[in-house]
Amino acid sequence: MTEISPARRQAIVDALRRGTVPRHGLDVLAVGMDRFEEAIDQELDKVAAAAASFRAIRGEYGSGKTFFVRWLAERARRRGFATSEVQISESETPLHRHETVYRRIVERLSTPEQDDGALRSVLDAWFYALDEDILSEGGVGEQDTSELASRSAGLLETRLGEVARRAPAFAAALRSYRVALADGRREEADGLLSWLGGQPHVAAHVKRAAGIRGDIDHDAALGFLQGLLVVLRDSGLAGLVVVLDEVETLQRVRTDVRERALNALRQLIDEIDGGRYPGLMLVVTGTPAFFDGPQGVQRLPPLASRLATDFTTNVRYDNPRAVQLRLPGFDLDALCILGRRVRDIYGNGASAPERVHELADDEYVADLARAVTGSLGGRVGVAPRVYLKKLVSDVLDRIDQFPDFDPRQHYALTVSDAELTDVERAARSSSDPDEVELEL
Repeated sequence: MTEISPARRQAIVDALRRGTVPRHGLDVLAVGMDRFEEAIDQELDKVAAAAASFRAIRGEYGSGKTFFVRWLAERARRRGFATSEVQISESETPLHRHETVYRRIVERLSTPEQDDGALRSVLDAWFYALDEDILSEGGVGEQDTSELASRSAGLLETRLGEVARRAPAFAAALRSYRVALADGRREEADGLLSWLGGQPHVAAHVKRAAGIRGDIDHDAALGFLQGLLVVLRDSGLAGLVVVLDEVETLQRVRTDVRERALNALRQLIDEIDGGRYPGLMLVVTGTPAFFDGPQGVQRLPPLASRLATDFTTNVRYDNPRAVQLRLPGFDLDALCILGRRVRDIYGNGASAPERVHELADDEYVADLARAVTGSLGGRVGVAPRVYLKKLVSDVLDRIDQFPDFDPRQHYALTVSDAELTDVERAARSSSDPDEVELEL
């Protein structure tokens, strides 16, 4: 197994104990991702060369969509990309509201050096790069701060180019942000940073000082996204991977809202194809019902035609370069492999690793996988979250903390409705509506 740091190991274990997908370290948990690696890396290479890309990830609940996109994002960050994962929802982040989607992208902006909220560090790196470019040309010294600032402002306008013409307020706010920082007006700089990130309710005097008005609206948001891409590339990053997760929630909104959202997605795809967003990889996730059903993509024929992908052949022959990627989900063998990896990760950092490996041996890990799957109606695809949570919190933690604990003697698997999601409860009720207790 790949060596991982204690901090990374702890973050993985903590997330699994909570029943969530870890934010980092997914490469050591990845099972069955090798089929996608080459195609994903080729796509990232193209985006890094100033192209743009779109991919749709389809899979039923439990097939690993969230895991896949976080694995992809982590892979991208290792290749020098910034990433942002946005959860689409009717109340918090409606897809048809470009300004809200842009705000969430900036809020969740991560770089190889910093997790969420990396806009400030990105802008600082960009301004530093501008200064270095000016100094490398000669004719101005590092101590001549006034001339350096003047030339950097001119270079800023040149670099933004077309973006400044489409969204002039983006360039104006950037210029004012830098001046405010240089003059020590921290409050004003912070306000402008918030405004650049799409935050509403920035103080009026901050906007007046920068010559800007109002908040970023629907039409301006995509221009600001262009500006952000320019800044990311010029600050030394390879590009930006944006994940729009759970777009299937559009199926549950009002018809008019759903149609506006689907059209917004079509617009984004068309503009990506048209070259408007060099350096952007946009990834959306959804269920097969969203892509194929009457309440999803099929309601908008132009969008359906853009996403059409042949899935009539055996899944082993799926094209990993296609616009849609199908996740086949887990079978019992894959679930057992995953359980053994988690056991090994946990054991290598435990106080008594030999006890962990002895008491939670391969046979026990497989028995627990079969028991959890059986408690969820035999649906392996629904089982990974519950299985890993039980393995970590109910079994491995107890082995590590109690010297006399033996899971085969002292633990009975109990799965209650209160700890399950709606989909997991539905799977469970298909076999037995009562609480399931299995002796291992």
